[in-house]
Amino acid sequence: MGSQIALSILVFVLGGLLVWAGIEDARTREIANWKTAAIALLAPAWWVANGLPLWPDVAIQVGVAVAVFAVFLVVFHFGLMGGGDVKMIVALSLWLPFPAFVTMLMVMSIAGGIVTVLMMIERRIARNKNQIEVPYGVAIAVAGILAIREPLLNQFQ
Repeated sequence: MGSQIALSILVFVLGGLLVWAGIEDARTREIANWKTAAIALLAPAWWVANGLPLWPDVAIQVGVAVAVFAVFLVVFHFGLMGGGDVKMIVALSLWLPFPAFVTMLMVMSIAGGIVTVLMMIERRIARNKNQIEVPYGVAIAVAGILAIREPLLNQFQ
């Protein structure tokens, strides 16, 4: 019972951080480092509440996060995504098992495409010639929230 309460609290804290980061990115095109750091630093509490053993489960989570960082560092290098976005994706990879993380990436891609199209429409309506800065943190937040809802809803099955 106690770990279920801890899991619920952690999910709601993570959800709140994601919503806050998404709103911040939409407004300023930046995500505060402390938000992504909080997401990453809360992951060990999530592991403990879920009863993950250090070997191999926690090691796999950390290994996936390192691989995700390497891949998205290349994406950042080519200017396809901002640094705050990359940090938030890496922080989320510490929370989600690999299959759920892959699903989150697919949802994030779809949501990012929708956000991009909306930004292009807005740019055209405003007759703005500036390059679009897509607030990808919105898509990451949406995908992350959809991915973390699972632990709360599975308890009713």
